[in-house]
Amino acid sequence: MSVVIIGGNDRMHRLYKDTCKAYGCRAKVFTQPQSTMVQKIGNADLMIVFTGTVSYKMTKCALDHAKRRSTCVARSHSSSLSALHDILSVHCSGCKNRTCCPKAR
Repeated sequence: MSVVIIGGNDRMHRLYKDTCKAYGCRAKVFTQPQSTMVQKIGNADLMIVFTGTVSYKMTKCALDHAKRRSTCVARSHSSSLSALHDILSVHCSGCKNRTCCPKAR
């Protein structure tokens, strides 16, 4: 399963990736706006948006992309590691059983 994380803290970039890897997910993390972000997002299975640490413009761009691709979106105001664990435990537990994501079937 591939996960895209939008927002969060720069210093936690590696922790976000390691946590996703522990859940069996490949992660791309965008903590700062990039001009080529939409092309780099690709076709992810889950998009996590940390709304407390990201600009409105970056959020809108990511959510528009997710809507076009029918990507599952999870939002959290907190950009903590605990919030990431909570989101991944809900979304990735179903994918291990092949019941959550239509792309996992």
